[in-house]
Amino acid sequence: MTDEQPAGTGPQAAPRDPLTATAQEPGGPMDVRAFRRDRRHKKLGGVCAGLGQHCDMDPVIFRIGLALLSVTSGLGLVFYGFAWLFVPSEDEEENEARRLLSGRVDGQALTAVLFALVGCGVFLSLLNNGGALTFAAVLALLLAGAGYWSQQRGTTDPDPVAAQAVADAPPEAKAPPVAGAPSWWRDPIVKDGTHDGISGYFWGPEGVAVQYQPDPPHGRIRQQREPAVAPRPKQRGPRWIGGSVFLGALLAGGLGTGLTWEEQPLGTSLQTGLALALAVFGIGIALSAFLGRTGVGSIVLAVITAGLLAGAAALPKDISTTWAETEWKPTAAEQVEPRYELGTGLGTLDLTRAGPGKGETLSTGAEVGAGQVKVIVPKDSTVKLDVEVGIGDIQLPEDRKGDVDIAPGKEKTVTLNPPAGSKDGGTLELHVEVGIGQVEVTRATS
Repeated sequence: MTDEQPAGTGPQAAPRDPLTATAQEPGGPMDVRAFRRDRRHKKLGGVCAGLGQHCDMDPVIFRIGLALLSVTSGLGLVFYGFAWLFVPSEDEEENEARRLLSGRVDGQALTAVLFALVGCGVFLSLLNNGGALTFAAVLALLLAGAGYWSQQRGTTDPDPVAAQAVADAPPEAKAPPVAGAPSWWRDPIVKDGTHDGISGYFWGPEGVAVQYQPDPPHGRIRQQREPAVAPRPKQRGPRWIGGSVFLGALLAGGLGTGLTWEEQPLGTSLQTGLALALAVFGIGIALSAFLGRTGVGSIVLAVITAGLLAGAAALPKDISTTWAETEWKPTAAEQVEPRYELGTGLGTLDLTRAGPGKGETLSTGAEVGAGQVKVIVPKDSTVKLDVEVGIGDIQLPEDRKGDVDIAPGKEKTVTLNPPAGSKDGGTLELHVEVGIGQVEVTRATS
């Protein structure tokens, strides 16, 4: 039967390219494109171009979205920096973070770290801005939803008929080896463990012998090549830039804090100095790609500075930078103010002579950012007390002196009744707040 085609050479046995196989073909890879950075259409690191290719969208959409996220909350810079670090390019398997950790510092890795640090600083400085964070969260969800929808819109259900036809197709026939070309090698077995340097084919033309040199671990052919000349190591810049960056960050932080120490609250003043120090660290890390190497120490110090910046942003805004001792001592109920405030220091509110009259109710309060509040309530008044302390201690008249229990988020709402046998001294409603410190409430003795 001369018209019969060899098995596997018919139309059903057409060779398949595993790189173009889809999920509809059994054995082919799933039609899911991995997220990789695109170098061909990149503007900076190729992250937005890779997102556009991954989600089948215009990269401009991601560029505009990440730019808005960067301005409003810093999350765009954080995402771009970490994606630049941990997502490899489409033609590579090693990412920038691995190169950085292995000591191969270059401009791309340092720029990605700079993006992430600056984004973290912007985000931490906007923690108290609920409107900006809400907008950023909504925009991030919209971008993620648009990307997911665009990626899924072209997905089609697999055709069972086509899948079965491909599965039933016979395997592709392979051509015999060409005489004189390497093929499947057979190492002659010698009792003493050596070989004669000649090996033949398992199959193929008869009498073909090829001289080869086996590779001990795998037995593969090792081609004789000219010894490669090792390239000369690239001369790196001096290593003194790390110390200069550290000194510059100290000077910038001290200058920013010093200039705002008198006019701004403590938290704002510290934020200004730490933000300037973080900016110096970022600029130094970026310049180290051209002028020298900063080392891992600068990156660690930048991360510590970002953590301190977050702590400064969480400080209450009413903590001032100057310590003061203030005493409020009204002599009549009409002179009692609705609220007494002090930034940082010791505030004493003496209400001994300003209690409410019989059957009357008087409301007042005191607030201190950091320090201590001492409140002296009238002897015969019923006190409805509401105390809030961010971090610190609360001392009431029935507590033992010297029994200090410092804890975060302490709150107490109690009613202090006058001593037995006292006359009706009215009701005093008292609300006291302290950010960091102690609240001490005592009752007048006369």
